[in-house]
Amino acid sequence: MHVNDEGFMLIKRWEGLRLKAYKDVGGILTIGYGHTSAAGKPAVYEGMVITEEEADQILWNDLQIFEQAVNKNVRVPLNPNQFSALVSFVYNVGEGAFRKSTLLKKLNNGEYDAVPAELAKWNKVGKKTVPGLVNRRAAEAGLWAKDSYVSSNSQPVTPPKDLGPVKDVIKAGGGLITGGALSYAPGLLTPPAVYFLGVALLVVVGLGGFYFYKKYIQ
Repeated sequence: MHVNDEGFMLIKRWEGLRLKAYKDVGGILTIGYGHTSAAGKPAVYEGMVITEEEADQILWNDLQIFEQAVNKNVRVPLNPNQFSALVSFVYNVGEGAFRKSTLLKKLNNGEYDAVPAELAKWNKVGKKTVPGLVNRRAAEAGLWAKDSYVSSNSQPVTPPKDLGPVKDVIKAGGGLITGGALSYAPGLLTPPAVYFLGVALLVVVGLGGFYFYKKYIQ
């Protein structure tokens, strides 16, 4: 699997673009979207200048290492957005940190919903919280969650109440109607039979409704 376009744009946005070589906070020569000589070609040298198109191509090449890191270490299925969010994360923190992380452990246990919270923990340099990292982790968590439809308001289903007594009333009423119908079978369509069946049906419905109201609503 490879980084999708949304993941690529996220990494570009949070890495920032420098078209002229500079030294990062660690004194390492860097260019483009955080490219260093340690990542592979091209080697970065003092005074080096590249175009934006070249920076994009260098980034695509660099990302192959981090795509491999995610593919190698993650043992559960990922959709393209989840994969790309993790590549952005690993590009930022390094494969070693990712491999040892609680995030990876939980993910490989199938705890997909734990990933955003675990991402949010990686927001410090030393012991100091860095706003840029807070925002980057939030962006990665947003990409992770995109197109992953999980209810945010899970409510356990309440088992239905026992309607046994109501069913007993209806069953008894049904027997009454059946018995009455059989007693009038020789003249089932005669006025007395129709009257009896109508009254019996009303009684059954009324008793069932009254019992249900008293038991479960009132």
